[in-house]
Amino acid sequence: MATGSLAVPYDLVIVGGGPAGCAAAVLAASVGLRSALVERRALGTTLRRVPAVDNVLGFTTGTAFADAVAADVRRVAHSCDVLLGAPATALHADEEGVTVHLAPGTTVRGRYAVVATGVRAARPEEAAWLTSGVDAPPPLWEADAARLAGRRALVLGADRPLGTLLRAHPDAPLDLLVPHPPADAYKAEEVRADPRVTLLELDALDLRRSPEGHVAAGGFGTFAPDAVFVNLGVRPAALPGSLVRAEDGYCPPDRQHPRVLTAGDLRSARGQRIMTATGSGADAALHAYYALRLTSPGAG
Repeated sequence: MATGSLAVPYDLVIVGGGPAGCAAAVLAASVGLRSALVERRALGTTLRRVPAVDNVLGFTTGTAFADAVAADVRRVAHSCDVLLGAPATALHADEEGVTVHLAPGTTVRGRYAVVATGVRAARPEEAAWLTSGVDAPPPLWEADAARLAGRRALVLGADRPLGTLLRAHPDAPLDLLVPHPPADAYKAEEVRADPRVTLLELDALDLRRSPEGHVAAGGFGTFAPDAVFVNLGVRPAALPGSLVRAEDGYCPPDRQHPRVLTAGDLRSARGQRIMTATGSGADAALHAYYALRLTSPGAG
């Protein structure tokens, strides 16, 4: 699967199998680069969590786009080795290339790397307005609208997946109580008119486990554990090692080692959209291609 040697078998190692990483793989193949794509789950896993999209050319669901993206990567299998199931644990760059460390202890090496590891859901303990004595609830994107029909659910935070859930299920009889801090009021504007949502602007909320095993949310009632979700935004999923992080934890492209190219949502908190991620992945691969041509005129 991955090599244990520090030789340089690939022109490009791509970490992350979302829209940015897959676009990098397809673009790299089109210009003759040999690449490896590292992804701990399936290609497009995060895309499949988006039930409705309205800003992606040619697609209206994340699942359909994920299927197309995965098919395109399979199409370039002659130029791209897809390494699934072994999570990347660290990345180290030097003058000759980049080494990506994989669990359980193997490495894969390339002349350049595109890091498109994206973001993860923020946890309750990372939200200053929440104190919680319960286990971390699942993210809202894992909610099953059919199972929530006719039940009151607690959604902690008003981030964008809330609007996505409502657009994807316009006729579902949902009843969502959504506490959020005043600073996030702008995020709630797109759902404010939906009668299925009750927005609560709060400075603080305390969560506790009730004697019956339910989640007690201050004075707003109790909720079954399977009807509580976090929707607090995201945090960058940066790898340890050579990646340079800004003060907010994101990894801007212009602050990285010359052989490390960041793409997709990992770059910054702004512009986190499927289309911009796709373009940035392709652009990163093209950057590596031109850099390799400067050092090896016969490449590509």
